[in-house]
Amino acid sequence: MSDIEVSLSHRQGDFQLEVIFNTPASGVTALFGHSGSGKTSVLRAIAGLVRADHARIRVNGELWQDRDHFLPTHRRPVGYVFQEASLFPHLSVRRNLEYGWRQIPASERKIPFHSAVELLGVGPLLKRATRRLSGGERQRVAIARALLTSPRLLLMDEPLSALDHTAKQAILPYLESLHDEFGIPSLYVSHDPREVARLADQVVVLDQGKVVAYGGAASMMTRLDLAPARFNDATSILEGSISAHDPTYHLTWIGMLGGRVAVPREYLPVGKRARVEIQARDVSLSLKAHSDTSIINILPCRVVDTREINASQLLVRLELEDGQTLLSRITRRSAMALALSEGCRLYAQVKSVALIA
Repeated sequence: MSDIEVSLSHRQGDFQLEVIFNTPASGVTALFGHSGSGKTSVLRAIAGLVRADHARIRVNGELWQDRDHFLPTHRRPVGYVFQEASLFPHLSVRRNLEYGWRQIPASERKIPFHSAVELLGVGPLLKRATRRLSGGERQRVAIARALLTSPRLLLMDEPLSALDHTAKQAILPYLESLHDEFGIPSLYVSHDPREVARLADQVVVLDQGKVVAYGGAASMMTRLDLAPARFNDATSILEGSISAHDPTYHLTWIGMLGGRVAVPREYLPVGKRARVEIQARDVSLSLKAHSDTSIINILPCRVVDTREINASQLLVRLELEDGQTLLSRITRRSAMALALSEGCRLYAQVKSVALIA
């Protein structure tokens, strides 16, 4: 039974948590929602840090909690990364990493010490005192420490929320490589749609203590009735494969059924699966496929739905020829000029594409 089964009912003051979801025990499942939606409460209950009033938690067939059973936190094979790194201030980086690692019998260690150190790029920091680390360095050490407990489930509670934009961008590639390197399933709490777009395979959307939607990340990010699409940074994810490289113009083409998009040259093999991130504000619309334009990423599509953002702008949900969905943020004036309506066929002109996996 390779899945994570969570059913929680818990009251904390005036807040009532009623959450049920079942997600694969593989890849990254994001718990997404506004502050106060219950994301951290769910994570703490799964870790056993909070004993929910009523709960059923089962991971890979192992029962962690139900009406008659409660597995204490220290016996749950989880690695927990908090918003703040919470490193031991009196220990060096090396001794912080060794603390959890030495608690695991040698025969049960699934992740070698050097592998975690190398993956998170903390080798040069091993002798340093934790007080001399930057915020991004502290979080990388915290993630490495969690990995070295050889967890069967990694719980990450907004690990980038305390970092500035530069530090976030520096640490995201490390997070992206975790699953491919070690295959440990993760539950990742975030209120940032761009983080979710880059990292998640599945998304659980929470609002006021309840699950309002669950599904694949690509679909969840573009649903106009859900929170991710209502952010200024509304983002779409498209999946394809490396189809060709253009050495003359230093581009890599990613092919999808019915279209392709270009990113700056990447040294990846043709045929490799790839995901790209496209922000809604970088997608303009046209009734014709223009050749007299600087935009090279032009995809045929049809209008699925529209939703007003404010008095001057709206979001358009588009379906590509292979069924994937894409968001475009345009002015109401442009929508009127194009006579947009459901089913209308047009062309999405994508100004910027970022390869994320």
